[in-house]
Amino acid sequence: MREEIEELKKAVEASPENVYLRMLLVRKMRPIDEYLSEAEQHLETVMQLEKGNKEAREMLVEIFFRQQKNSAAIVLGEDLLEQFEISPATKLILSRAYLAEQDMEKARDLYQEVLMINPSMTDEALDHAFRLGSAQDYPDEGDYLLEKPKITFKDVGGLEEIKREIDLKIIKPLEHADLYAAYGKKVGGGILLYGPPGCGKTYLARATAGEINAGFINVTLNDILDMWVGNSEKQLNAVFEEARDNAPCVLFFDEIDALGAKRSDLRQSAGKNVINQFLSELDGVEASNEGVLVIGATNVPWHLDPAFRRPGRFDRIIFVPPPDLENRIEILKLKLEEKPVSKIDYRKLAKATPHYSGADLEAIIDIAIESVLESAMQTGTPEPLTTDLLQKAIAKHRSTTIDWFTTAKNYATFANQSGQYDAIADYIKKHKDI
Repeated sequence: MREEIEELKKAVEASPENVYLRMLLVRKMRPIDEYLSEAEQHLETVMQLEKGNKEAREMLVEIFFRQQKNSAAIVLGEDLLEQFEISPATKLILSRAYLAEQDMEKARDLYQEVLMINPSMTDEALDHAFRLGSAQDYPDEGDYLLEKPKITFKDVGGLEEIKREIDLKIIKPLEHADLYAAYGKKVGGGILLYGPPGCGKTYLARATAGEINAGFINVTLNDILDMWVGNSEKQLNAVFEEARDNAPCVLFFDEIDALGAKRSDLRQSAGKNVINQFLSELDGVEASNEGVLVIGATNVPWHLDPAFRRPGRFDRIIFVPPPDLENRIEILKLKLEEKPVSKIDYRKLAKATPHYSGADLEAIIDIAIESVLESAMQTGTPEPLTTDLLQKAIAKHRSTTIDWFTTAKNYATFANQSGQYDAIADYIKKHKDI
């Protein structure tokens, strides 16, 4: 083999633009690790000579991966996916590269594609990473953590208008179920909370359950998504069955856009099947959702399939904005309540933090705490937080909602024919500094 390689090297040197010879040389080098670097150089030359050479590019994805150049393999592999139908073997390598870079979702999706084409192309590393196998058990009812939140709306800083809206649309029907039944109205349903990250959507959902002394199930993507065809749908059904068995119950889906993305954006039928199952569960096609309140939260409502917003599903859509001045004062008081403080001017701090989310305010407090911890540890006495310390912390932390509004503004301006983003548009109108 090595003699053949040396002979082919001489032939390539004599005819450097001969693509056929270079590819023949690479095929001989490919199985031998010590030649990988040389093979990479030859493939890059081939790609310069023939930009559309698909075989050379697929081989280079493999060569990159075997040299642990995962980022390079991913960039080239994604470019290939956009232009060609690539081989399952290359897709498998690209999936392994995603896994190495901890992009689990893309690794799983691509691996699932490979197995749908050829079920025998299993990969031990990928199977182990997802803890999956053909004989994987599905979750039993009761496997999901059912909580009884102790927090109520009193523990949620600000958001008074939103709390009133949830009380009117969600809590009152549950408290007066007989009256609603007399009018043929079902108790339960779905609401969608959307807005910039860190503004209390998850906390608000948990407080809603606490307000009515209902069960609360926090559903994560890991609870649902599964690379094997059909598993995700089964797990989604199991979650809903758990909520139905424990009604009244709040079923909370954070980052619901990851489960309910627009079907037109999905490359795989498997993802569309999950959405169809989700819609079926919301409709209560095979079982009643009486007493089940489904709350979805998303930072990107424009990525959610429009079918989720139809009547009977997430037909109540609530914008959760950053806290206003008075709400920021209340949040700061709540966050600093049990911490050592000295004469805090809450209004001054709130005025210095326009458009800051609740999470931003918490980050500011953490920065201020870190600034006094060292001296507190030396003296053994907690050093109180002051207005000045917190102002210095504010200077170090930029509001994380501004970038969100930059994107949201485009949707409110150019994709708001149905008025679904009116709340965003109104907020931006009132706050000219965004």
